[in-house]
Amino acid sequence: MGSSWNSTEMEVISNIFGWLAFCSWSISFYPQVILNFKRKSVVGLNFDFVVLNLTKHSSYLIYNASVFFSSAVQRQYHQKYGFDEMIPVAANDVAFSIHAVVLTAFTLFQIAIYDRGGQKVSKTSISILSVAWLTIIICVFIAIPNHSWLWLVSCFSTLQVVMTVIKYIPQAVMNFRRKSTVGFSIGNILLDLIGGLANYGQMAVQSIDQNSWVNFYGNIGKTLLSLVSVFFDLLFILQHYVLYPERKAVKSPSPDLASQEPLVTSSEEA
Repeated sequence: MGSSWNSTEMEVISNIFGWLAFCSWSISFYPQVILNFKRKSVVGLNFDFVVLNLTKHSSYLIYNASVFFSSAVQRQYHQKYGFDEMIPVAANDVAFSIHAVVLTAFTLFQIAIYDRGGQKVSKTSISILSVAWLTIIICVFIAIPNHSWLWLVSCFSTLQVVMTVIKYIPQAVMNFRRKSTVGFSIGNILLDLIGGLANYGQMAVQSIDQNSWVNFYGNIGKTLLSLVSVFFDLLFILQHYVLYPERKAVKSPSPDLASQEPLVTSSEEA
């Protein structure tokens, strides 16, 4: 059946960290959706980011829901890591994944109905997604004969980590090339950072309570997700506040720059 909490206080603290992560990560989706609605336009929004993000959150939802609800997956987890270990996926993980998929899909719907300015999803992004899902299909056929359900859901977890790394890189490179973060919402990044740190806090509290750090490598996807997110969040904060503090300087050289680059990319000519 797995282990239970040794300390009620630790369980409460873990839940607080978990739902703080849920709230921070979830709220970070809304500024983009609201801005698209107000402008009735998605010009300047990076479509590659949205489609990669949808794959990332979809695969993470499959992993979280499988580990949280499937007795077969939980049984294999305990067989691998020990029957006294707690399941590493919490209710807030599942709730966040569901919310993330819905909001990202809604953003994709906005892309379909609002002014796109001629932008399309890049061939590179389509190729990446094709390879990713083809790999998952192969994993499914490998897992079915042996009933390797834990290994299969771990493949989905690995996919979401890979997508997390890929989706951040274009924005970081673009900021570097422009030497500017004008039009890039730092509020989303600050919320993402709070969510990542709270996620680690929840895992650490559970590990301390159980006197075991299996929680971290038993759910390596969640561990790497937070690590990658925190790394890129700190990089974006460094770019925004230290390397390219454009908010004050942009008025002199180019007063129209902000209006020309409303969101996350300079590739659109609005």
